[in-house]
Amino acid sequence: MLIESFRCFIGSGLGLAFTLALAALGAYLLWTHTGHVLLAVPYLFLLACPLMHLFGHHHRHGTKQENPK
Repeated sequence: MLIESFRCFIGSGLGLAFTLALAALGAYLLWTHTGHVLLAVPYLFLLACPLMHLFGHHHRHGTKQENPK
């Protein structure tokens, strides 16, 4: 139900205006704080490693299936 209402909001004129305003704000912040963003990039890569490890394995422990040939 929540996803359907979110899709309706994004498809509306107000949702489009909100999305464009958010994109403009993000571009402005990136333009004015480029130095800060570049200083944070190595730390973001270090943070991405454990997150990819946690969420990249899809938690398939103990579900071996043999493929007949």
